[in-house]
Amino acid sequence: MSSVDINQILKRRNAVSLRASQLPASGIRKFFDLLSSMEGVISLGVGEPDFVTPWHIREAAIYSLEKGYTMYTSNKGMPELRQALSSYLKSHFGLTYNPDTELLITVGVSEALDLATRAILDPEDEVIISDPSYVAYPACITLAGGVPVAVPTQAESGFRLSAASVESNVTQHTKAILLGYPANPTGAVMSRSELMKICQVAQKHNLLVISDEVYSRLVYGVEHTCIASLPDMKERTILLGGFSKAFAMTGWRVGYAAARPDIIEAMTRIHQYTMLCASITGQVAALEALNNGEKEVQQMVMEYDRRRRFMVKGLNSIGLSCPEPQGAFYCFPSIRSTGLSSEDFAEKLLMEEKVAVVPGSAFGPGGERHVRCCYATSLPDIEEALKRIGRFVKGKK
Repeated sequence: MSSVDINQILKRRNAVSLRASQLPASGIRKFFDLLSSMEGVISLGVGEPDFVTPWHIREAAIYSLEKGYTMYTSNKGMPELRQALSSYLKSHFGLTYNPDTELLITVGVSEALDLATRAILDPEDEVIISDPSYVAYPACITLAGGVPVAVPTQAESGFRLSAASVESNVTQHTKAILLGYPANPTGAVMSRSELMKICQVAQKHNLLVISDEVYSRLVYGVEHTCIASLPDMKERTILLGGFSKAFAMTGWRVGYAAARPDIIEAMTRIHQYTMLCASITGQVAALEALNNGEKEVQQMVMEYDRRRRFMVKGLNSIGLSCPEPQGAFYCFPSIRSTGLSSEDFAEKLLMEEKVAVVPGSAFGPGGERHVRCCYATSLPDIEEALKRIGRFVKGKK
């Protein structure tokens, strides 16, 4: 083949793959890019704790660096951390996981989700997700070669996924159900009885369940039910969790997956080629969090609860209907009364009143006419933000 022919072929081929080029940009990041160029903005958009990682956790990491712990760890993570995690899952959820064969330490829950989808999906396998749901869910499924099947949920039912709606979307291609409760962006929490019904669907159709439970410790007035703890579910569940939300450790990027040995082995094979291991410094910090961080978790949950109640009351008082979220640290009020789309509302609010929220449409079509407001920020900032939102809403009626 001549050089002319090769050049013509290269010109016809795009540098970026079709799969990557068709992947939509995150609706969350779009607003943060805009936010970064503005001053005086109160952000209710960032989904991370405003608390600093507790000192004893930071101190443990600092001490590890002083001792020269700067090397790789096992692909699966430090044995001490996996052992502590095994004990943690036993004490909180009554689950027994072998730290050597059933646990994997990852670079945040995001990597755990990516590994889980790539480990179990073949081309065209379908995964059922709720709509609205966290922005990474459909993206990870698509990048793994699968097909996300979004099942609408409604505000009237608290944005909780029903077993009937799940089953009506099961086909011969369905491989798994991906759940994320407590939910980002809605704050919804699934009850034990609701989860039991979804478990029955999974068992009836021999489906796996990927359960993202990174917000499991952030619940208010209700109990979190870990789906893997329900009868006959441990073997078909890939449990994902992490340290970012409950322990205020977002930047440390440490998460985990818990599943049966064959799935963890498959995830580890992918992990060892793409990431090798999570940072040893982050793992040391996570170990300290598990061993001695419970007091701070309880304190942060109490403060989030106080802010949650204040924000819900404030949003409803200014005419934005907002059911009380039971978990995570998000409110998901309806903006239907303003007549604006969620993206227009978020953009105009940012420009006119310098308050940042995330348009609900970023989380799927079911999020339209809603916005996500994060209460992981100080009470004075929430109070001022509500004043500005109230002024903005009044001007649109």
